[in-house]
Amino acid sequence: MARRGKPVFWFAGVLLILTMQVLPVPAAAEPVDSIRQLVERLQQCWKPPARSQARAVDVTVLVSFTRDGVILGQPRVTYETEGASDNDRLAYRIAVMETLQRCTPMQFSEGLGGAVAGRPFAIRFWTRRTSPKPAERRAWLTPKIL
Repeated sequence: MARRGKPVFWFAGVLLILTMQVLPVPAAAEPVDSIRQLVERLQQCWKPPARSQARAVDVTVLVSFTRDGVILGQPRVTYETEGASDNDRLAYRIAVMETLQRCTPMQFSEGLGGAVAGRPFAIRFWTRRTSPKPAERRAWLTPKIL
């Protein structure tokens, strides 16, 4: 009977370790004291989709916070890279919303909490991947034989 219970404990232990690695660690215990720190915290939480899932897309989201650091209303995407496919846009929208869920509620200082409450912020999420150069640009670099 004791032998039967060991695999259950082993499995539970493995699940516990995996969840500890998957769950996000709080960005910092200190409260956010400036708008610059607010944007930096969100950028620290940002995890773009893998290259195999989507091409690089820049996304700007309009988001508001309450005094307590909770998202007020629904974030709205205001900009996406022109020419991105629907699958790429969807992958990046999901990544942005996961980032906002991971990072919020934020702990604002008392002064910043009162200053940002209800005000919209346009937060830009981007990747530093290089995208292929357009064909038009390379056309004039190719040698022509006359």
